Amino acid sequence: MKHMENISSLFHGSTPDDYPRLESKSEREAVSASGEQPWEMIMDKKHFKLWRRPIKGTHLYQYRVFGTYTDVTPRQFFNVQLDTEYRKKWDSLVIKLDVIERDLATGSEVIHWVTHFPYPMYSRDYVYVRRYSVDKENNMMVLVSRAVEHPSVPEDPEYVRVRTYESQMVIRPHKTFDENGFDYLLTYSDNPQTVFPRYCVSWMVSSGMPDFLEKLHTAALKAKKMEIEVRDYMSAKPLESGGGGEGKASVSSAEHKSEGTCSPAQLEYA
Repeated sequence: MKHMENISSLFHGSTPDDYPRLESKSEREAVSASGEQPWEMIMDKKHFKLWRRPIKGTHLYQYRVFGTYTDVTPRQFFNVQLDTEYRKKWDSLVIKLDVIERDLATGSEVIHWVTHFPYPMYSRDYVYVRRYSVDKENNMMVLVSRAVEHPSVPEDPEYVRVRTYESQMVIRPHKTFDENGFDYLLTYSDNPQTVFPRYCVSWMVSSGMPDFLEKLHTAALKAKKMEIEVRDYMSAKPLESGGGGEGKASVSSAEHKSEGTCSPAQLEYA
């Protein structure tokens, strides 16, 4: 969270919608924590910046996005990402998106997500556990997901199962959860198991990211204008964690319950 604050202070220009142009060294230092492998910027848009870095020992990349919106509230942006029923309406790539299991005490959920991939590739399916936390004391929202195996969702020969996937998003309101304006930092990686070389996979991700973020933003705006009702996950979650050990233990128990006799594997874009 502290690292995100450093990035935010560096990249915000004189107006909320404008980023200053930084030297490449400054960009690398801003995005990479001390001792981390450096990140390479591959996209610089008005509302977000996208970096990548190779994952050692693989042909894959890990990606990091830092973005800002000033016309929607953090609560709506957060809820729209979590509401699986609403996503079926605004994301045309979704074939299937269902909550398989939910831990009522912590709010952890196991999700089965099937999505279209660009022609001529087969559609991909993901089984992942996600957990979220609203830290009112530090004015932050956190959403974490990673791939797991679940006995009630066996592989379907019609789809390619993605077994390596993880995503972490931190949302920091400019003011409060219910006032317009926030920054977000998204770090994610997955292995879509394509036969294409690294540069092709990288191109698919970098070309798909702006489209996805635009659809997500538009969906949040519609929810804000009450054109569609979205579940309020901030109010629905029974427990809110400020980051203590108790929250960590509850994730562990939820994951063990979800895994059954199977062992866990490892962004979705959001």
